[in-house]
Amino acid sequence: MPAPGEPDPTLGELWAGNPFMISQLHNLSCYERNRTYMNVGGKNFVDASTITATDSDGDGRSVIGADINHDGREDLIVRQVGGGALLVFENQFPQQHWLKVSLRGTESNRLGIGARLIAEVGGRRIVRELWPLNSFHSQAPAYLHFGLGESAQVDKLTIRWPSGKEQQLGPIAADRHISIKENNPEPATQILGQPLKP
Repeated sequence: MPAPGEPDPTLGELWAGNPFMISQLHNLSCYERNRTYMNVGGKNFVDASTITATDSDGDGRSVIGADINHDGREDLIVRQVGGGALLVFENQFPQQHWLKVSLRGTESNRLGIGARLIAEVGGRRIVRELWPLNSFHSQAPAYLHFGLGESAQVDKLTIRWPSGKEQQLGPIAADRHISIKENNPEPATQILGQPLKP
């Protein structure tokens, strides 16, 4: 029988005198399965973990969405503790129209962090705010992605810059990555493999 305050190995207790040594001495992964939920018409969510194969038991610690193959569909990159360092899930849902937007502030900060964009598309409004995700051992790119469904254009795009200025553009053709400079009425289309327009 262990002394008071000592771990009982028969109970599988896990103790470390120095809590900063836990990661070196033990793996705290409990192998919880990851979950993926899909939005259904803006009204509900359905668990799509099994059908998308994202239900890994590798104890995921962070996830970001990024279009890593530049096909307009956001893919998932999962950082995990067990089962390998990274999992990449390629988005293979049917191709629809999309628009990716990068911002270049002049009066606002350089990347337009904190900007609010409102896309009017076929009678509906899609709102995005530019707050790049920074989580445990991960960082998402600083752009905004709009899924447009069957609409081949954004009728009007309103940008509320951190400086307080408001800028409106449109119509804008879909299926491209554009760069918008604060106070410039003409967006620049980004070409894959070339740096963003200044």
